[in-house]
Amino acid sequence: MMKQLSWKVGGQQGEGIESTGEVFSIALNRLGYYLYGYRHFSSRIKGGHTNNKIRVSTTQVRAISDDLDILVAFDQETIDVNVHELRDGGVVLADAKFNPKIPEDLQITLYSVPFTEIAAELGTSLMKNMVAIGATSAILNIDSEQYHEVVNEIYGRKGQQVVEKNMDAIKAGSKYIKEELGFDRIDMFLEKADGQKRMFMIGNDAIALGALAGGSRFMAAYPITPASEIMEYLIKKLPQFGGTVIQTEDEIAACTMAIGANYAGTRTFTASAGPGLSLMMEAIGLSGITETPLVIVDTQRGGPSTGLPTKQEQSDLMAMIYGTHGEIPKVVIAPSTVQEAFYDTVEAFNIAEEYQCPVIILSDLQLSLGKQTVEPLDYGQIEIRRGKLLDETDLPELENKGTFKRYEVTEDGVSPRVIPGMKNGIHHVTGVEHDEAGKPSEVASNRKAQMEKRFRKLTNLHFPNPIHKQENHDEADLLLVGFNSTRGAIEEAIIRLENEGLKVNHAHIRMIHPFPAEELLPSIERAKKVLVVENNATGQLANIMKMNVGHANKISSLLKYDGNPFLPHEIQTKCKELF
Repeated sequence: MMKQLSWKVGGQQGEGIESTGEVFSIALNRLGYYLYGYRHFSSRIKGGHTNNKIRVSTTQVRAISDDLDILVAFDQETIDVNVHELRDGGVVLADAKFNPKIPEDLQITLYSVPFTEIAAELGTSLMKNMVAIGATSAILNIDSEQYHEVVNEIYGRKGQQVVEKNMDAIKAGSKYIKEELGFDRIDMFLEKADGQKRMFMIGNDAIALGALAGGSRFMAAYPITPASEIMEYLIKKLPQFGGTVIQTEDEIAACTMAIGANYAGTRTFTASAGPGLSLMMEAIGLSGITETPLVIVDTQRGGPSTGLPTKQEQSDLMAMIYGTHGEIPKVVIAPSTVQEAFYDTVEAFNIAEEYQCPVIILSDLQLSLGKQTVEPLDYGQIEIRRGKLLDETDLPELENKGTFKRYEVTEDGVSPRVIPGMKNGIHHVTGVEHDEAGKPSEVASNRKAQMEKRFRKLTNLHFPNPIHKQENHDEADLLLVGFNSTRGAIEEAIIRLENEGLKVNHAHIRMIHPFPAEELLPSIERAKKVLVVENNATGQLANIMKMNVGHANKISSLLKYDGNPFLPHEIQTKCKELF
C-alpha cells in the first residue's frame, strides 16, 4: 500500500489537461487525502505542451515531488518531456491513438490505452480525459463512483446527460484497465485516507478570501498572469457583501483608483505581477507621500519585460523595496503557505491603515497558482484595526476658517486621518511636499520634519512572526533561508539531511521590508554555514541579508531561474556539496 503518490497528466494546451487534474484531485481531496498540485502551462490560449503534476499523500505535503509514479500522456511530447521523472517501476498510461513509445533503457511500464477511441464510442472524443481518470483509478483501486459528485459540480450546468456520459467514460477507463489489461499492481494501491473534509485551493484564492474577510469591499485591477484569479474570485464574491470589482484600463488606473477609494474610507486593494507593479511605481509614491493606506499584491513571475509570464520566479524583491522614486515608508510581506496568504492579507489591510502607508503582499507563481489541501481557516483570529481614523465626534471646531492638520507631526509618525466630507475635517491633499495642513511647502525645515515623521512609522512597526523558524539545534551545521513557496521543498530537504546526520536549521523570511535583521542575526550566528534558496539569478534575498545582517563570508546561494520551482532533491544535493 502506498502512503504517497505522484501523478502527472500532460498534453496540448486546450485539450482538457487542467480539468483532468481538477476532477482527479478534488475527488481525492474529498476522500481525505492531502494534495499539492502544480501546473506547467504555456503563455498562450491553445497549443504548446502543458501538464499538471499532483502529489497525493496521507500526510501533509507542501512541495512538488522529485519523481513520478504515474504519467498520463495524450501525446508523444508529454512522454518525451516528462518520462525522465518516472521512478523505477513507474507507469505510463498513454493514448493508443498516437502509437506511444518509451525509452528502452528505463525500468517503467507503458500501457497503451485507447482513451480517444473509448470516448468516441461513448459519444465524443472530448471525454478522453475522463477515460484517463478512470484508468488511473483502477490502478489506485479507487471506486469510480467517488468522482460522481465532482463531475456533477463541474458539468451539471450542462445537464444530467452530460454528467452521466462523463461518468460512463470514467467507468469505461477503469473497466479497460481491469479487464482488458488484467491490471493487478497491488503496490500501486493507495492507503486509505482519513476522510476528513479540508479546503483545496490556490494561494490566489486565499489572498482573495483574506481581502474579503479583512474588510475590503472594493478591488481595482487589470488582468495579468498569475494574479488574475484574485480578481476573478472577487468578481463573484464581493457583490454578495455589498462590494464590487472594477477592471480598469491599465495598472496605473488600478493603483490610483485604489488610492482614491482608500482615501474615501473604503478598504481597497489591487493585484498584479511584475510588469504591472512597474507601472504602479509612481502611484505607490503618491500613496507614501499622501499617507494614504494602500494594499498591493505582487504575484511574481519570470521576467524581465513579458519574460516567462506563466513560469515561476522570485525576482521582484529589490523592485518592491526600492522601485519607487524618492523615499517613502512601505512594508513588504511574503507569505509562504496558503494559510499564511489568507491571514497575512488580513494583516496587510490592518498595517496599511494603522501606519498609513503602502503594503505589498509578495507572492510567487508557485504559491499563487499551486493548488493544495488547506486545513480549515480560523476566522476567530481575524481582527480589524483601522488605526487613527477619526470619527466626526472626535474633531474639534476649526477656528478662523482653519484646516484640519491631516499631516500633523506626531511622536509615532502617524497622523490622525479623516474621511472626506466630515465637518471640521477639511484639509488639502497633494503629491507635492506639504505642511501639516496639506498645503504645498518647500521650506527646508518643513521638508525635514515631514520626511522624518513619515519614516518614524517603521520604527514602531509590528508584524507577527516576521520569520518562520524551524530551529532544533543550538549549534547548526547549516542554516537554510528562503521566502515564499520554497518553504515546502526546504522543509522536505531538511528531513532528508537530518537523516543523513547533518544538523540543519531553517529560517523562512516572511517580512522582506523592513528587514527583520535582529530576529535573523542569532540564527545566522548559530550556524557554521548559511544557504539562501531563491528563484532568481542574482541572489536578491542573499544580498538583502548581507546588507542588513552582515556575515557575508557565511552566506552562499542556491539559485534557480529556469522557470521551474525547486525540487527537494536539488536543495538536498546542494547542501551536501557544502560539506
